[in-house]
Amino acid sequence: MSSDKVRSTKLKFKGEKTKKKRKHEDGEEGPSRRRRREEDDEAPETWVLPESANDIRGPTFILHPSDPSPICITYDSTRGRIVLQSLDKDKTEESETPAVLERTPSDVSQVWVVTRVAGSPTINLRTGVGEGKFISCDKHGLVAADREARGPQEEWTPVVFPDGMVAFQNVYEKYLSVDEVAGGQLSLRGDSDEVGFGERFWVKIQSKYKKEAHAEEKKRKDGLVDVSAADEAGTNKLFQAWGAGKSVVSADDKKELKRAKKEGRLAEALLDRRAKLKSDRFC
Repeated sequence: MSSDKVRSTKLKFKGEKTKKKRKHEDGEEGPSRRRRREEDDEAPETWVLPESANDIRGPTFILHPSDPSPICITYDSTRGRIVLQSLDKDKTEESETPAVLERTPSDVSQVWVVTRVAGSPTINLRTGVGEGKFISCDKHGLVAADREARGPQEEWTPVVFPDGMVAFQNVYEKYLSVDEVAGGQLSLRGDSDEVGFGERFWVKIQSKYKKEAHAEEKKRKDGLVDVSAADEAGTNKLFQAWGAGKSVVSADDKKELKRAKKEGRLAEALLDRRAKLKSDRFC
C-alpha cells in the first residue's frame, strides 16, 4: 500500500481558505462549547434570544406569553399606533400551535429596530415600517409611537433576567407592561413600579447582531476598543439638545447660568477698571 496521504474529494474553489481542525483537550464536548458551535452554524437571520442587554440591537421581535394566545407588539402604520396583536389570529383547527419560544415574526409590522448610543445602557425602539417612529412613554405612563425624534421619553433600559425574559424600564424608572383595559382589551402601559408577569417579555433578535455584540464585548475586554473615544452619550450631552435645537435645563441650572454670567460681567468690569487706572497713572 502506498504511503502517500489520501487526497480529499471535497470540492474546493480557488482562493478558498482551508479550515484547520482543532483538537479538544477533553474527549467530551462541554455545553458551552456545543452552544458556541451551534451559534456559529446558525444563519445570520435566525431569530435567537439575547443573553445580555447588550445583545439587544438591530431588528427585534417582542412578544408576551399572554393567555390564551401569546401577543406581540405591532405597529399599525395606517392608524399610526401601537397594537398588541394575537399570534394565533390566523390559526385554524388543523394547524399546530408552536411553542412561544418558537414564534418568529410573520410580518414586517411586528419587527422593531433597536438602536443604542455607544457607552449608554439605554436603547431606542423604532418602527420597521413607515417613516420610522420611536416608542415613547410620558410621565403618566402613556405609551405611543408617534415621534420621529429621540429624547429622554424615547429611552428604554432593557433588563435581562436569568430565565431569558426581558423587562423595559423608562426614564421615570417605571416598567413597560401589558395592561387589561375596559372590554377586555389589552394595551401597553409604562407606569409599573415592579416587575411581574405583565412586565416580562420574550425578545428575539437576529443571530448576526448577537455575534456582533459578543465580538465587541470581547474586544472591549481585551482592551482593543477605546470606549471613551466612542462615547456618544457624553458627546450628545455636551453638543446636542432635545427639542428643535433648544436647550432644556432645570430651574437650578438656570440660576447657576445667571450667577455665572453676573460674576463674569463683574470680573470684566473690574479688569476694565484696573486697566483704566493703570493707563491714567502713566499718562
